[in-house]
Amino acid sequence: MKAQNDIRVTIRADKDLKEQAESLFKRMGLNMSTAINMFLRKAVDESAIPFQISIKPPGIGYGLSANDISALFSSAVREDIANYKIKGHPIARYDIEKKQAYLEASDGTREYIRG
Repeated sequence: MKAQNDIRVTIRADKDLKEQAESLFKRMGLNMSTAINMFLRKAVDESAIPFQISIKPPGIGYGLSANDISALFSSAVREDIANYKIKGHPIARYDIEKKQAYLEASDGTREYIRG
């Protein structure tokens, strides 16, 4: 039902972007109108755009928390280790109990490093 103060606002958006946004909002139980009204309300409440706008080019760490960066780093290391194992390359590891570095072969055997 249309409220007495409602007006129609027309915007231009890339077709694919609009479709992706509608799909996202639908999964969230929202429609485009409600989502845009939420954005407008948040902007007015904060007297600001409710997210950071910067001319700084996106890159590693841009807009990420320290936890996000740590999680991404850990994921990248796990992926590298998995790729090395697939290729049969040894993996450098450290045995905390023995306080000694070792190479782990793709079959799981360990060769401790002397030194």
